[in-house]
Amino acid sequence: MRIVVVMPWGERLGGAESMLWSLLRHIDRSRTQPHVMTLARGPFEREIAALGISTSVVPAGRLRQPRSAAGTVRAAARVMRQERPDLIVNWSPKTQLYGGSAARVAGMSDRVVWWQHGIPDGHWLDRLATTLPARAVGCSSRVAAEAQQRLWPHRPTFVVHPGIEPPDVASGSEVEELRVRLGIPAGRVVVGIVGRLQPWKGQDRLLRALALLRSRGHDVYGLVVGGDAYGLSPEYARGLEQLVTDLGLTDSVTMTGQVEHVSPCVQLMDVLVSASDAEPFGIVLLEAMALGVPVVAIASGGPLEIIDPGRSGLLAESIDPEALAHTLAGPVGDPGLRERLAEGGRRRASHFSATRMAGELQDRLEELAGQAS
Repeated sequence: MRIVVVMPWGERLGGAESMLWSLLRHIDRSRTQPHVMTLARGPFEREIAALGISTSVVPAGRLRQPRSAAGTVRAAARVMRQERPDLIVNWSPKTQLYGGSAARVAGMSDRVVWWQHGIPDGHWLDRLATTLPARAVGCSSRVAAEAQQRLWPHRPTFVVHPGIEPPDVASGSEVEELRVRLGIPAGRVVVGIVGRLQPWKGQDRLLRALALLRSRGHDVYGLVVGGDAYGLSPEYARGLEQLVTDLGLTDSVTMTGQVEHVSPCVQLMDVLVSASDAEPFGIVLLEAMALGVPVVAIASGGPLEIIDPGRSGLLAESIDPEALAHTLAGPVGDPGLRERLAEGGRRRASHFSATRMAGELQDRLEELAGQAS
């Protein structure tokens, strides 16, 4: 089976990029021959090429610039004609706009599949992507698939949960050196969050929850890992620093900015939190669980399909900081609970391997390619 995967990024910064990277590393190339077309120049394309996978770069301008967008579509259509794929896999709603349009120009609209990494809520980009022909829409969670099915026209959906590779484990001395470098005092219970700085990710909610915990006598220290990736929310990122000051947390929070390797930072944490509003899946939860770090998330979206409450993690009832602080108080104050959740998390994470994900997704794509032929 020959496939063309169209992706929008030049860098590997988030969960959708991590899922694609794991897929390409573990796909069975005796069954599938991938070609990856990127819509931006950058190191990600070079990393993929280093795997021995053929690539092409078709730089895309802004969608609101019709002449530039039309040029991108024509160039992408030329690549598709050259590659003659059995299936075209557009790896986001944005690439469905470009890749789906290019497939139409190339006479391959019946070979299109695209991936919905979010939980669509009626945003124009999701609605417009859905109007373009597609054999099916892949989703990372059942809640995302249900939301996608509500959009018109109703496209068939399928779910493949993302998987992770065994995380790199830093030595104890390396973790301790990082603790000193970040200025985190020894003996504090470290509660952390990992992700790009955007409002829906909820770093502000965690900061408010930490302030509540400290006001109730818990000696917690916050670790915020991530930066304003892709420049999506610069005002929010700047506002978080002011919020730390306003909440009186200047001696109790470290913000790392964007980091290349997050595992050592996660190993510093006694508890990792996902404070996202309607998180579509939650790869960072799996990464923390695999490292033996107990996790807390909001009881909505993808985390409901990852966490077995009380066994492999805890779920807060809502995104309200009070609810988050209430849930965090248990593991923050009980080292025994943290140990039990860590052990259960390791067992649960083992069910979400990258090899399992790649095999399931490859099976589904082969089915869809057979329908398209």
